[in-house]
Amino acid sequence: MSGRKLLVGVVMDPIDSIKSVKDSSFAMLLEAQRRDAEIHYMLQSDLKLLAGDALAHSRLIEVRDEKSSWFTLGERNAIRLSDLDVILMRKDPPFDMEYIYTSYILERAEQAGALVVNKPQSLRDMNEKAYTAWFPQCAPLTLVTRSMQEMKNFLAEHERIVVKPLDGMGGKSIFVVAKGDNNANVIFETLTSNGSRFAMAQVFIPEIKDGDKRILLVDGEPVPYALARIPSADDNRGNLVMGAVGEVRKLTERDQWICSQVGPILKKHGIVFAGIDVIGDYLTEINVTSPTGIRELDSARNLNIAGILFDAIDRKLRRS
Repeated sequence: MSGRKLLVGVVMDPIDSIKSVKDSSFAMLLEAQRRDAEIHYMLQSDLKLLAGDALAHSRLIEVRDEKSSWFTLGERNAIRLSDLDVILMRKDPPFDMEYIYTSYILERAEQAGALVVNKPQSLRDMNEKAYTAWFPQCAPLTLVTRSMQEMKNFLAEHERIVVKPLDGMGGKSIFVVAKGDNNANVIFETLTSNGSRFAMAQVFIPEIKDGDKRILLVDGEPVPYALARIPSADDNRGNLVMGAVGEVRKLTERDQWICSQVGPILKKHGIVFAGIDVIGDYLTEINVTSPTGIRELDSARNLNIAGILFDAIDRKLRRS
C-alpha cells in the first residue's frame, strides 16, 4: 500500500437498521477503522454505470463499538469504484435481479482494479442452497425440482423431509414435512408456485435438535469454532432470528473434513468470506452473500475474525 491509507468501500443495507452488537458487516467496519482505513459507505441505490465505468456516491463513515450512536456519516461524494482498494459486498438477500444488477456494476469495478469481496461472478454462480449440489459427498440427499409430484414421491420414500425456497434467508419459508401430513400438498404448491418455480427438498436430519452449525471460512480456511444455533422447543429452524439459541463449539473432525472439501473450491472462485451450515454430519447450505456469526464467535472465544479477513485481503492486495 506504499504507506498510504487503505481505501475500503462497503455496500450494505442501511447502517441505522442493523444491530451493531451482532452484525458481521459492522465487525468488518470496526476492523477497517482499527487499521486506519478510509471507509466509504454505500447503498445499492448509490451505485451506477456510466460509459462502462462503475461509479457511486459514497459517504465516509466512522464507527463506534456501541449499542446506540454507533456511526457517523460524512457528506455524499462522487467516486469511481475502481479507485477503492477493496469493496465489501455485504448487501443482505433477497438475491433478486437488483442484486444481480449490482453484481454487474461491482464486476466492472473489479475489472478496473478493485478487489471485490466476494467476487461478483461467484456471488451470481453460487446459490446458497443449490450450490451444495457441487459437494454431494458432504450433503444430505437433496432434490431440486419444480415438480410437485417429484416432491410427493421424495416424501413418500424418505418419510420426513425439509423443503425450502432457493432464494430465502433467515429461516423463512422452511418447512419440515412428515409422511401423512395433509398440509404437504399445499406446501409443495406454495414453494413451487404450482410447478412454475424451482424449490429444494432434503432428507430431514434429526440432529437439528443439537443445532445448525455456522462455520466461517476465510480464504478457504475455517475458523476453528462453529456457532451452533439450537432451535427453540416450538420450532425446527436453527436460525437466531427465529428464536434459536447460539452456542459456540469447537469444530469436529467431520466439520473439518467438510471444510477441506468446500474451502479450496470457494477460494479458487474468489470467495474470501463464507459461512457454511452443517447439521449433524451434513452440509446443508453455503452462504456467500453476507454471512453472519463474527460477533458471536469473537465474543465467546476472544477471536478477531474480521482481523483474519483483513489479513487475507492485505495479502491479496500485495499480490495484485
